[in-house]
Amino acid sequence: MAISSSVINDIESTCATGLTSVAYYYFDFKDIEKQNLRGLLSSLLIQLCTWSYRGYDILSNLYGDRANGLRQTSEGDLIECLKKVLALPYRGTVYIIMDALDECLNNPGMPSPRENVLQLVKELVGLRHPDLRVCITSRPEVDNRMVLEPLVSHTVSLHDERGQKDDISSYVKSVVETDENIRKWREEDKQLAIDLLSQKANGT
Repeated sequence: MAISSSVINDIESTCATGLTSVAYYYFDFKDIEKQNLRGLLSSLLIQLCTWSYRGYDILSNLYGDRANGLRQTSEGDLIECLKKVLALPYRGTVYIIMDALDECLNNPGMPSPRENVLQLVKELVGLRHPDLRVCITSRPEVDNRMVLEPLVSHTVSLHDERGQKDDISSYVKSVVETDENIRKWREEDKQLAIDLLSQKANGT
């Protein structure tokens, strides 16, 4: 969550100026309702439509077409609705952030929930919307990489960064040396804490 939180904080600082719009979604492994395409689409639409009255009208019309909610909208309907909302003349850049895509269900099925989400990403990129930016965080699962790598313009891989462990160690060391309570520890205990926390952060 740290990377996505940092990205969101940077983007939200410009949202107040009216220059950007942002919609964020976290594929929460603890909540099955947040591990599929429908949950993603519903959340994105609600968030984006708060930035636009015309977007709200599009979403409201979809709701009305489905007998005011008595008939469930299909995922295809939601995708088309999202595309219409994204086609609206927003002020500035629209950011869609999908966090922890690897936690989206990838169980057997044709297609699986994760495959449906990846297909949506392909469609969004295929729109070639000049003001749309899609940011995705995920562990480097094979299926994710096969779909996403041909689409991306920029990647940041913590798994491949050679200096990652050194950076983490430096950060942990700075915390140990500045925290008033930890500074009272014996030097060997401080070093043990630095070593252990650095190893854990590196996945060992």
